[in-house]
Amino acid sequence: MEKIFSYNVDIDKTAYMNWRTRQHQPIHDMMIIADGYMKAAIMLAQDCLQDNGDKKADIVVFPMLFSANHAIELYLKSINWSLDMLLNMKESFCGGHDIRQIWNTVKKRMIGFETDKEQRKQFKEMTKELDDYILELYDKIDKDHNANAKMKNMDFSRYPFNADDEYHFYIENYGNEVVDLEMFVEIFKKIGDNLNCIAGYYEEMATFVPDYDREKE
Repeated sequence: MEKIFSYNVDIDKTAYMNWRTRQHQPIHDMMIIADGYMKAAIMLAQDCLQDNGDKKADIVVFPMLFSANHAIELYLKSINWSLDMLLNMKESFCGGHDIRQIWNTVKKRMIGFETDKEQRKQFKEMTKELDDYILELYDKIDKDHNANAKMKNMDFSRYPFNADDEYHFYIENYGNEVVDLEMFVEIFKKIGDNLNCIAGYYEEMATFVPDYDREKE
């Protein structure tokens, strides 16, 4: 059998995993991978919009949502990491997959770093779609608003049930649970573009921090 991790005779049919990444620059690398996940999510949705006669959207919606949410997670973690460095904080990498919690941490770091009101206002404007989406998402996966719950159900797009063997909302609900594909593309294009811009802005500033090129601890 031919190998997957190998060259194709056509350079345009070969993916180079390390052409855009950089050694010893983990924040940059997280942004690159985030770009890939967001682009994959949008491309899948656009493919369904072009032709959904076979109703493939009903199954690829799961990798679409997983990819979009994972992209958001990576963007936010890269922003948080840069801000931690700019604030001279010891914490470098924000763990976990709860994007609402990570988002709240990023907002606190931004307020701690940005003293200019116009900068804060611009940040808020650029993340409005993200804020709205996270609110909408958690109304689905954390409808009981249980702050003490161990599982925030971020695995809803990976498994039909959570770690407690409880069905996720789209199976638990007898009514239709749907996604507007056109809105998906529109919203996540905005979220992806804006988060990429913000992440790049803070990452560039963080390059002036003496230990920027350090390995991830």
